Amino acid sequence: MLWLPKVAKDKVKMKKEFVQFRCSVYEKKLLKVKARKSGLSISEYCRRAAFEDRIVERMTDEQIEAYKLLVKYQRNFKLITNMFRKRNPRLAEETAQLAKEIRQHLLSFRK
Repeated sequence: MLWLPKVAKDKVKMKKEFVQFRCSVYEKKLLKVKARKSGLSISEYCRRAAFEDRIVERMTDEQIEAYKLLVKYQRNFKLITNMFRKRNPRLAEETAQLAKEIRQHLLSFRK
């Protein structure tokens, strides 16, 4: 028998019931796509949706690159703000606001 930690054994025991529901071909394909994007099986995706658990879509390589670029831009605008703070307070304020907006957008990725 395969060794499983106590928590995993409990979960395996819990999932011995079978539930079926009907849906259209389009709905089934949509469930498959959404489950694949979130890195879950269709069963796990449906369970999480039914219990209103958090379902996070995995980021693509392009999205990860864009995220890294935003992090770099946010840091650069912060540096520009510090550089112009004494010479041009208005420009420093605008760049600080832009850096803050980028940071808020980056934090929204975590949700």
